[in-house]
Amino acid sequence: MSQPAVVIDGVWKKFRRGELYDSLRDLIPALAARLLRPRPAEALGEREFWALQDVSFEIGRGEAFGVVGSNGAGKSTLLKLLSGIMQPTRGTVGVHGRLSALIEVSAGFHPDLTGRENVFLNGAILGMSRAEIRRRFDEIVAFAGLEEFIDTPVKRYSSGMYARLGFSVAAHVSPDILIVDEVLSVGDYLFQQKCLDRMQDVIRGGATVLFVSHNLRAISMLCSRAVLLEKGRTLAVGPSSEIVQHYMTRSRAARAAAPAGAAQVTRVTVEAPGHAGALFRSGQEVEVTVEARATEAVRDLSVVIMVTDEGQYPVFDTCTQRLGAGPVAIEAGETVRYRFRLRLELGQGTYHVNAYLHRYVTNQAVDRWLAAATFFVEGTPAFRGVSNLQPVLVAVGPAAPPPAVAAAPA
Repeated sequence: MSQPAVVIDGVWKKFRRGELYDSLRDLIPALAARLLRPRPAEALGEREFWALQDVSFEIGRGEAFGVVGSNGAGKSTLLKLLSGIMQPTRGTVGVHGRLSALIEVSAGFHPDLTGRENVFLNGAILGMSRAEIRRRFDEIVAFAGLEEFIDTPVKRYSSGMYARLGFSVAAHVSPDILIVDEVLSVGDYLFQQKCLDRMQDVIRGGATVLFVSHNLRAISMLCSRAVLLEKGRTLAVGPSSEIVQHYMTRSRAARAAAPAGAAQVTRVTVEAPGHAGALFRSGQEVEVTVEARATEAVRDLSVVIMVTDEGQYPVFDTCTQRLGAGPVAIEAGETVRYRFRLRLELGQGTYHVNAYLHRYVTNQAVDRWLAAATFFVEGTPAFRGVSNLQPVLVAVGPAAPPPAVAAAPA
């Protein structure tokens, strides 16, 4: 069995909040006390906290592995340990192979140098030889789309141009292990698609990729496995689709536990038979299930679902009443469940399901849950956009000449 590319074994890391001493008078006695009474590494002192606590996992060679978690979960600390910027307080970090990190694109750029000069400078910082940079130079510039401006000082670049060139240089490094941290959001939409395609090429080329992102769709698409971190601890390690679902379920637990009114939506899921995870194909059938519970009897309700894009712009909505179910009644203490079947004729992207309990008689919203469920759609190269209008090419060839216009009578 081959050696794993990355081994994280029982890693702990602690930090200190704020400044402990604001004068030399306080610092000298504290240093003396620390020398005379050394504290064990596992002990926490005043203002100290654990950023990572007993984190363990392995990444196989050639595997794409995701790291998922909310802000403050310990993702950035983990990357710094892997990059050798910091050392763990306890535990071991093993990296077996040449490592490159796409953590902050264009971090090594000098504003007074041209784009051409910065390609060579940044490439050298990332571990590329001059011959390697020269060999890949045209490819790097073409990927960034900056052929016209490559001899312009980068201080005159827009922020998007700056980031595109930085990503392009970093994406053409050929490491054994590549760490990617939230850099697939640089540039415009089309460039982001190029970034995703490039990352898939890197993965297909056999590199081990550790991908950290809040873009759960990208995690689902690129990674086979993932780890879920919360407050520095490992909650779960497994297939990326299951980890993404686990993360989204936990993030909605607070809403489900909130105090209810007369009736409340308690659970919303998007599933397909025999399909695990939240990543679906364009055109695939799914079922959206909405559960609601009443604390007192309610009448004349309609269960509404709305699919929105990532910016909460409505894409589609329907409800039980429009589909012929009639008014919904829920008795006190009763839970009801309604299941809608949808065909996802949608373009590639991230989508949310909003769920509502609505009383049409009084035009009153009894309860609403925005982004109650999230799912991702893999598009096809044939179309882009929000909706798939089933295009068919019906004519190819030169245009027919326009019909002759009869001359007006004199």
